[in-house]
Amino acid sequence: MLVTPVPQTIVFSDGATKGNPGPGGWGAIVATADGQVTELGGGAAHTTNNRMELTGAISALTFLQSVDGPVAVYTDSTYVIKGIREWVWAWRRRGWKTAEGKDVLNRDLWEEMSALVTARGTSEIEWHYVRGHVGTPGNERVDEIADGHARQVPVELYSGDLAAYRVDVLDVPADTAVPARSNAPRKAKTVAHSYLSVVDGIPKRHASWADCEQRVKGRSGARFKKSVSASDEVAILRQWQVDPAKL
Repeated sequence: MLVTPVPQTIVFSDGATKGNPGPGGWGAIVATADGQVTELGGGAAHTTNNRMELTGAISALTFLQSVDGPVAVYTDSTYVIKGIREWVWAWRRRGWKTAEGKDVLNRDLWEEMSALVTARGTSEIEWHYVRGHVGTPGNERVDEIADGHARQVPVELYSGDLAAYRVDVLDVPADTAVPARSNAPRKAKTVAHSYLSVVDGIPKRHASWADCEQRVKGRSGARFKKSVSASDEVAILRQWQVDPAKL
């Protein structure tokens, strides 16, 4: 069997709800250094988005209790990252109260999460922020799993050799820092030159995100991204190892 190693255990996790609160789902990908990958997922009939985000990360860390070594967790939830890095320790000192003296929401899950992190060692886990819906393969897949469970539709979960896995979990952004909050006026969003998609190896340019989403939604192995210029289009396609001349 071909084994594809990864430099360290990699986790992607996500949560979703239809209504907040409402039916919810969570998803996780766990790729271990021995070249194996496992998808996890589940749902709840009535929950919140934050509870599902937490459950995805907790489920992955629980799965990894018997696996040694450092872990890199990628999530688009600043609530999860800031909570486990900063807030949870102050909450515990205050008897699970916020700075305003209110009860901490989702205390049961935060206690479970902090226990898992403490048992493994805080230095063994790196938390990385990835922006949602920008084409990061691992993030898109866990969103697909979480969304499927939230919609209460069957989701086929993969478990096996990473070499046969259709999601490139090593394709992650270079910058995974949590965006800094600012009181300054928001900058205008960068205007899109186009939206690119690749389905079954065939690239296509779209004038709107809605058109792009319609093409890639539910398509196995599909890739998509916003470009900001003609040269950016070329760079994205070359990164995907697609000939720009085919566009």
